[in-house]
Amino acid sequence: MAGLLIAVIYLAFVSLGLPDSLLGAAWPVMHGEMGVPVSYLGIISMVIAGCTIISSLLSNALINKFGTRWVTVISVFMTAAALFGFSFSSKLWTLIVFSVPYGLGAGAIDAALNNYVALHFKSRQMVWLHCFWGVGAIISPFVMSFALTHSVWREGYRIIGYVQLAIGVILLLSLPIWKKKGASAAEDKPKKLRLVEVFKIKGVLFIMFAFFAYCAAEATAMYWASTYFVEAKHLASELAAKFASLFYIGMTAGRFLSGFISDRLGDKRMILSGTAVLSVGIILLFIPSNSYALSLAGFLILGLGCAPIYPCIVHSAPVNFGAENSGAIIGVQMAFAYVGNTFMPPLFGLIASSVGFDVMPLYLTIFFAAMLVLVLLCFKTASKYRRALISAPEYVHAAKTCDMSAFSAQTVSEIPVERGEK
Repeated sequence: MAGLLIAVIYLAFVSLGLPDSLLGAAWPVMHGEMGVPVSYLGIISMVIAGCTIISSLLSNALINKFGTRWVTVISVFMTAAALFGFSFSSKLWTLIVFSVPYGLGAGAIDAALNNYVALHFKSRQMVWLHCFWGVGAIISPFVMSFALTHSVWREGYRIIGYVQLAIGVILLLSLPIWKKKGASAAEDKPKKLRLVEVFKIKGVLFIMFAFFAYCAAEATAMYWASTYFVEAKHLASELAAKFASLFYIGMTAGRFLSGFISDRLGDKRMILSGTAVLSVGIILLFIPSNSYALSLAGFLILGLGCAPIYPCIVHSAPVNFGAENSGAIIGVQMAFAYVGNTFMPPLFGLIASSVGFDVMPLYLTIFFAAMLVLVLLCFKTASKYRRALISAPEYVHAAKTCDMSAFSAQTVSEIPVERGEK
């Protein structure tokens, strides 16, 4: 039954990825039809991101009240409704209106499922969960390309809307499976924490800003790869658009492969290994060359290296901070991720417009280096707390008498030590 449930959860994460690359694929046609500048894409993406941040911050309270399964089901139907709304829109303001349920639904799905998988499944399931997001993100541009070739962009939104609706129905029918797994039990009711209480937990600020830095670099590589090939390597825009997909391909393939080794290595070692691999990709981008071959390999390797970092940071939350706190912490993590995604790529655009797009490898290096330092500080802080806990007289007595009543759910969940620690 657990296998069927994780398959349903993977399907839900496909639904999260499906809309993410749809707008970018359709916008070159959409903005012309609506008579607005191409730059107005930023308005829509900012509304979506803002609503996603809000729902991520509210996810802990929503999960506590309704449970993960209902939050997921309702959110998928919200995004389906938003996609159909996009397909019928003829004005910019209607796109902005439908961006609200789109962003709210996406943020809730992301935070709820990340927390649920972190609590109930192993690291490999978390890595593969994010692999299925990549599957959804890769499928959508092909659907939109088919729609533009044979019909209009609206049809592409309707096709994905129907797929999203079908996924919502499957999730609705799967509710009894979630119940048997325990999704409606007390363990699915996370501790209610105010934002200030979340930040007071030792090590949380480190991992929040690490997540911000990582997502800033990842989003910059995603959004500006095509322009980098045009401006820095002087390729035709059509060819550059195809090459930009190498980052997505590398990340999706990397997550699939990482799932086979993540349980053996543990979250911390997977993050370190991923950082080592992506460093090779950045070095290739630094090498001055008139040929674009090194840059192609660089973006592919960069995607491979990024693959395990996001899911392993999320999966480590219950061990580092306590299972009962993970819902609130992962929700805030998602918010920090979307802030990085939203504001740092435009900042790079402003910098690159002034000094040139050759600055991309340096920009990525700064954020990835900050991420690595902050992750190590977080794991070090959490490890010190666990060691102090294990050596405490209360724990020694509890271990001898098999009486763990002196410890809260948070305390007990923090005792396991990350694989590889000594």
